[in-house]
Amino acid sequence: MSQKGSGKGTGKELRIVTKKVVTEDIVKKDIRKLRLMKIIDLFTQISERGLTKLLYMIKDEKGVDIGYEFIMIGDTPSSRDLADDLRILLYLGLIETDPISRRLRLTSKGKEFLELTQVSDSELEEIIKACEELRPKIEAEESATQLMLGAKRRRRRRRF
Repeated sequence: MSQKGSGKGTGKELRIVTKKVVTEDIVKKDIRKLRLMKIIDLFTQISERGLTKLLYMIKDEKGVDIGYEFIMIGDTPSSRDLADDLRILLYLGLIETDPISRRLRLTSKGKEFLELTQVSDSELEEIIKACEELRPKIEAEESATQLMLGAKRRRRRRRF
């Protein structure tokens, strides 16, 4: 029995949500995802946290807008759009997470895809330059994160 007229919903209604199927052809046309892949390739391996911080710093400090909106949670930037794009690239097998270091990297398929896809982007040079300038800060943070994870893993092993 439906209670449409009363204004009270039971919460058990069937809701159909449609989502676009993402293919490699769609990624080829999406400059934001191509830039993201190029940045991951530039760093070889980078954690999701480091990548988020890098993109935030590129936007905030260098004034280059890559197309992601950020919110600050404490002093840590976060972006839903970035997380969605990473999920799509992982789903398509263009990037992967290294099982040991938990860092993102391009797969061989992703490297081949990037080589075959011509990125005609006027801002790409500026983005690459900003990445190179911010590399020391990001690598220092990556090292600190890896040290913390290593200490955590050692403590867990001692418990068992």
